[in-house]
This record gives sequence, C-alpha cells and structure tokens, in this order.
Amino acid sequence: MRERSILKDQIEQGRQELSRLVDQYGIPNVKVLEQSMALDELINEYNRFTLGMNMSIKK
Repeated sequence: MRERSILKDQIEQGRQELSRLVDQYGIPNVKVLEQSMALDELINEYNRFTLGMNMSIKK
C-alpha cells in the first residue's frame, strides 16, 4: 500500500486530470468515466489506509 502523502498527491493529480478531461471532452465521455473510476480507486485506497491507521491507534 502506498504512503498516505503519496496517495494524497495522486488524488490531487487525478482530480486535476479529471477536471481537464471534463473541460476537453464533456462529462459523457469514456475518458472522463475512466479517469473518474481511477480517482475513485485512489480515494478508496486512501480511505482504507486511514481507516487502518485509526483502527491500529485505538488498539
């Protein structure tokens, strides 16, 4: 699993790329959908990472 700071940077880059693709192609486009899905995966990974950190702190 990637480090928290790396994930945050990748999420921000993914958001910027998604915004750029929406501006270029519009929302109903396969490239926009693919980037949105990739961003969702990064956010899910970040959430799993932070949840795991919180669970280990509570123990």
